[in-house]
Amino acid sequence: MSMVQLSQTNVLPRRTTRLRGRMLPYLLSLPALLVCIAILVPFVTAAIYSLQRYRLNLPHLRGFIGVDNYIDFLSDPAFWNTLRISLTYTALTVVLELLLGLGIALLLRRPTRFHNAVSIALLLPLMTAPAIAALMWKLMTNPSFGILSYLVSLLGVHDFKWASDPSSALFTVVLVDVWVYTPFIMILLLAGLRSLPRQPFEAAALDGVPASFVFFRITLPMLAPYIITASLFRLLDSIQQFDIIYAMTQGGPGDRLMVFQVQAYLEFFQYTNVGRSAALLMILWLITNILSNIFIKNWLRLRARAHGHA
Repeated sequence: MSMVQLSQTNVLPRRTTRLRGRMLPYLLSLPALLVCIAILVPFVTAAIYSLQRYRLNLPHLRGFIGVDNYIDFLSDPAFWNTLRISLTYTALTVVLELLLGLGIALLLRRPTRFHNAVSIALLLPLMTAPAIAALMWKLMTNPSFGILSYLVSLLGVHDFKWASDPSSALFTVVLVDVWVYTPFIMILLLAGLRSLPRQPFEAAALDGVPASFVFFRITLPMLAPYIITASLFRLLDSIQQFDIIYAMTQGGPGDRLMVFQVQAYLEFFQYTNVGRSAALLMILWLITNILSNIFIKNWLRLRARAHGHA
């Protein structure tokens, strides 16, 4: 083989290798690109529908109306009721689950066999589908034969209506949400607690620092990024809650639990108003985006402060 043929033979593999090296980043990012497209297509479609008068039972009236759907919501008391209930439900569930999850995580922070077994057992509610959990609690809170109604009657509270009474409906669905999702907060904070450095706690123990001072001045500041992360995940899920509320009350009694997702569902499937349903979901997206940005900014600020002290 001549020198020219040999050099040509060596050039081809090098070109193929360089081409593969250039194409590899694009091939690796292809799944992420497909996921983005799969997310953006429904989002853009909903945004377009929200700017239209679009009812499935009146297709001949379909047309572009701009932001009229959004303006109608501003003058609709039902919308403000939905906004109030959604934010109230979100605040109650996130705060209660955060407090309970933090308390349980503190009790189980030592990695013993017993604590590990208890933490695994506490994850069982999280493995239950929210709709199934809601139906289970609906049976347990039935005023006629529910086990929880019977237990409450032993305490002297008779004929407690639970989710069928407007005064206790919110309490009932919040109770179910807390039962299902508190283990999620617990496992995140438990992982955070067990990953904290031991030196500050050992130094505080040697100096005889009170436990309250250690908790508020050492544990909580170091655990703050984990708390914000767990709260953000639960906030994004709670404000979009549908399964538990619809399975238990369908948004009732009346409009007592008419949160965004339930209202959008009813607008689409019951009233066949695609435009208003899409507009509701776009408003929900805007609220979620604002709240998540607030949490992320605080998380970045805490991380920057921690790196500054490091």
